[in-house]
Amino acid sequence: MSRFLSSKYKDLTPYVPGEQPKDRRYIKLNTNENPFPPSPRAQALAAEAAAGLQLYSDPECTLLVEKAAQYYGIDRDEIIFTNGSDEMLNFAFMTFCDDNRPAVFPDITYGFYSVFAELNHIPYTTIPLRDDFSVGVEDYLGLNKTIFLANPNAPTGLALPMEKIEAILQSNPNNIVVIDEAYADFNGESAVPLIHKYENLLVIQTFSKSRSMAGARLGLGIGCKALIRDLNVIKYSTNPYNVNSMTMAAGIGSLEDTKYFKTTLDTILRNREWTADALKALGFSMTDSRTNFLFVTHPKLDGGKLYQHLKDRGILVRFFNTPRLKDYNRITIGSKDEMQVLVSTIKEILEEST
Repeated sequence: MSRFLSSKYKDLTPYVPGEQPKDRRYIKLNTNENPFPPSPRAQALAAEAAAGLQLYSDPECTLLVEKAAQYYGIDRDEIIFTNGSDEMLNFAFMTFCDDNRPAVFPDITYGFYSVFAELNHIPYTTIPLRDDFSVGVEDYLGLNKTIFLANPNAPTGLALPMEKIEAILQSNPNNIVVIDEAYADFNGESAVPLIHKYENLLVIQTFSKSRSMAGARLGLGIGCKALIRDLNVIKYSTNPYNVNSMTMAAGIGSLEDTKYFKTTLDTILRNREWTADALKALGFSMTDSRTNFLFVTHPKLDGGKLYQHLKDRGILVRFFNTPRLKDYNRITIGSKDEMQVLVSTIKEILEEST
């Protein structure tokens, strides 16, 4: 770092994204991307929007907000769009946390939570997951802190049922509870309907996973009107044009193309179950994933060795080199062909290791 870096950030440890190597072609199963392209409707509208890129994008995301409000069954002033859900999360830390309202989240969860807390100089604590990697709901009752929960969680893939989310909301009425639903479409259950019941609920979602738009960067927050007004203060104080015109158009197209969305989603779910069964037959155990990835372990191969063996053979998975996770790998669900190659490759690795 240079001598000009502000002392505010000298100890900041940045988030480490999944590797994107350029040395060869890989089967990429490491960053939870969707194996299918965006819907044809999304692509067509994005291409049309490209003709107007000389103009600033609509800061209110008017057409996208109207389309999304219809889709979610909410009012248009109960939703805000951002440059990916990461920006939405950062806005939430900036808006609803301070010295008097510290943040709290699990010790094993999305790695950006601690980065955003440190970036914004917000005190935070982490609560250990249970031995089976589940969230202990009782640990979050009556905390009087701003709570961040990924549901389903990452990298474990486990989800809390809505009654457990409600218990947390009810016991923390004076603090915001942020439910990060990046993978909710794969779980089939969302907290969005609860926003009219709990004024302290903020739900965050993304178009990156189930809607095949990771490269477009489109996230959203859903909550009561007062919360959305608060978040817009931060948005308009940082970057009013945070969602570009092509991404906005692609988002509208994705929401309109419900048939494509359902077809690709169902395919990923089928591939998830096929892969889980195939890996179990090879001796793997795993969590009950409600996402587009599996969190797996094998008694004969630690996570680091399996990761390296697969990478050497042109397949990328995610390995977390921490004490509780080092025996596991997170494997994104790709196409059926990709998953068949993965399983056959792992079978070869296991045969060579015995």
